[in-house]
Amino acid sequence: MKAVHFGAGNIGRGFVGLLLHEGGYELVFSDVAAPLVDAINDVSEYTVHEVGDGGKDTVVTGFRAINSAEHPDQVIEEIAGANVVTTAVGPTILKFVAPNIVAALALRDPSSPPLQIMACENAINATDLLRDEMKAVAGEAWDALTGRAVFANTAVDRIVPAQPPGEGVDVTVEPFFEWAIERPPFGDDPPNIPGAHFVDDLAPYIERKLFTVNTGHATTAYFGAAAGIDTIAGSLADPAVAEAVEKALEETSALLVAKHELDPVAQAEYRATILRRFRNAALPDTVWRVGRQPLRKLSRHERFVGPAAEAAERGLEVDGLVAAMGAALAFDDAEDPQSVDLQRQIREMDAASFTASVTGLEQDHPLFARVQKIVEDRQAEIA
Repeated sequence: MKAVHFGAGNIGRGFVGLLLHEGGYELVFSDVAAPLVDAINDVSEYTVHEVGDGGKDTVVTGFRAINSAEHPDQVIEEIAGANVVTTAVGPTILKFVAPNIVAALALRDPSSPPLQIMACENAINATDLLRDEMKAVAGEAWDALTGRAVFANTAVDRIVPAQPPGEGVDVTVEPFFEWAIERPPFGDDPPNIPGAHFVDDLAPYIERKLFTVNTGHATTAYFGAAAGIDTIAGSLADPAVAEAVEKALEETSALLVAKHELDPVAQAEYRATILRRFRNAALPDTVWRVGRQPLRKLSRHERFVGPAAEAAERGLEVDGLVAAMGAALAFDDAEDPQSVDLQRQIREMDAASFTASVTGLEQDHPLFARVQKIVEDRQAEIA
């Protein structure tokens, strides 16, 4: 069995690639970072180090890497003979992955089992996004190719911070992970991924993760940065930051319970588990890593505006989420291009135009005026 994974970074090696390895797949990483590809090919094994309670070390073998920028033909050939394709590249990069998969499907033996494709991204229904990009690339040929693949959405969760210098291709991660995968697309032949669980309805899992883990992580980062604290664990040690994060997550939990009929007690326990994970002092995670790309995080269907908009439509409380968005507007990191662009737009645009452009909200939406007000507050602060 063979799996091709796009994105040989820390998530790719320390989570998705690890579980595929444990499932017995020969593992082919595809990446555009030449030094990383070379580093992977220079070793015969790497170690995933779990830090924190219950952590262990796992050695990964049976892998190689291809530079897809320099050798797309090699990537296409590997996919054509693969069983599984996964990604961990970021939702905006899926459009660059799609052409290689389409070209591989054209080469694939029609009698082979369908290629099992899963995009493991922090986005709702990311595999659907990848399929749409592939369909656009294929054009009229799509009808002939679509039967050669099956597409399953997933929800993935594991904290993998930036790695300490000098670790090579080893990866440090937290012990906890969750990989939920849609069951129906696979019929009676799901991929063999130990530790993953297959579900009939993925929507509650995706939104529970995105609106709890991702919302909570980013909220911690933005309030922590505003308080002058560098680490995620250190941020939650500050009572004021912890209170702000808990407030935002109570609001997302209320939405999840109302929308998906989740058990309120179980959701409260899940929320508490997430906050314990963030407090893992053994993880060298910084507010600057977690908070990067604030423009994306403030977009319409992401971790702040997404749940806040739905909550506002239902008449639920959103004070904590709006406060978190206000903290995101103040995130000013000269090393992050989106942060720089965010601050430029706040200075150059009027509040209403900024709100509409960045959040995607319409002016008559019940959340719009609330967000416009925090934009105005930020503009007054930096004036």
